[in-house]
Amino acid sequence: MPWEANTVVAVRIDVGPSIMLQSGAWFDFAAPHASPFTVEDIAHGLAHICRYSGQCREFYSVAEHSLLVSDVATGFEFEALMHDAAEAFLGDITRPLKQMLPDYKRIEGEVERAIFSRFGLQTPMPREVKQADLRVLAAEQRQIMPRGTDEWLRGLDVVPAPVTVRNLSSQEAKRAWLERFEALFSQRSRVNPLRSAR
Repeated sequence: MPWEANTVVAVRIDVGPSIMLQSGAWFDFAAPHASPFTVEDIAHGLAHICRYSGQCREFYSVAEHSLLVSDVATGFEFEALMHDAAEAFLGDITRPLKQMLPDYKRIEGEVERAIFSRFGLQTPMPREVKQADLRVLAAEQRQIMPRGTDEWLRGLDVVPAPVTVRNLSSQEAKRAWLERFEALFSQRSRVNPLRSAR
């Protein structure tokens, strides 16, 4: 993909467009596998991004959503915690808009593969995680979105998950996400996860 340097503002161009992460590392969208991002960069990004393009009643982070999906996806808790990790660098693009952006979906796939590879996850995500994600989506829409948002549920075999949205602050969500990551990653690797992830 050709990059037009003179049309890009507030980014660094090396191999491709890059953004500065909260850790001070640069994330290169054209070379995500080579980018030195940390697990804390992921937690920080997810905790500061509001779902539903910010159109929910109160701030509700992608990090809190990921925690809820992790609660529901029994046997796949770590995969569920990480299922939206790419959004830490890409933002949370709503599903209808994402369907109109084939280039975005390709870039998202590359970023996702880079993250999953770094933390020992397989692609694609297990079906159980996708099902848990839908169940949490159904539950949270009923709690924090205007009436009628969950009309897509009609005729589908999707039972809303028994979860409660707490509208955690960014700081609370980041801390909870990192704690869950450490516990689950430790179980998988039997090593210090934060050290190995960095």
